[in-house]
Amino acid sequence: MSRENLVHTGPGLELVRTLAGEGDRIFTTGRARELAPAAGLSEGYLRQALHHLTKSGWLVRLRKGLYALSTSVPGATPAHEFEIAVALADPAAVSHWSALHHHGLTEQAPRKVFVLTTTETSVPRTRGAKAKQARGGYPVGGMICRFIQVKPERFFGTEKVWIGEARVTITDPERTLLDGLSMPQYCGDFAEVLHAFEVRASELNLERIIGYALELDAATAKRLGWVLEQQGVERSRLD
Repeated sequence: MSRENLVHTGPGLELVRTLAGEGDRIFTTGRARELAPAAGLSEGYLRQALHHLTKSGWLVRLRKGLYALSTSVPGATPAHEFEIAVALADPAAVSHWSALHHHGLTEQAPRKVFVLTTTETSVPRTRGAKAKQARGGYPVGGMICRFIQVKPERFFGTEKVWIGEARVTITDPERTLLDGLSMPQYCGDFAEVLHAFEVRASELNLERIIGYALELDAATAKRLGWVLEQQGVERSRLD
């Protein structure tokens, strides 16, 4: 079976159509293997087909064994960058500057997608010239993902939100604000984090954010106490 048959006129494109029909905007090699027989594609040609479909622009390779349908696929809704970002690691949540912007706590849109994951998670990395261009991030599908790894016990404070047709895990507003206090460099800067607290002030869940801070670390809890005092929160409510 030639590359031409695999990609342009035969089972290759049928596999793409099948994936789109099943709603698999993002899929693993294993999922493609499940659908390959229905597309008339033998397992022996699957990897070759995926390779050529990627080179031809029908698929986007996200990391080893993980792909997304490209914007070129007719009738398929392309995956949102948040959907792609959280598919790259498990567990994963959109976080920091990206979450800050999603929650309407900053008007500054980040150039990267920030993702919270754990130190036990294998995250995709790039090397060489690409690594320098990405500046610590992972370039994929026309965007750059920046992974921030924390200890497993500190991966909490997340919620599910609808982004287009997908439910995506993202840090909730209170956790996002705390991440800004502990790592302001990933949220613009400290001044931007303070502004975000002002924006959220009337809707801030004090009990939740204080509880989160105590679970994280003493330094973050101390910074939170200072910020809340500056906002006029009574000290008795912070004890």
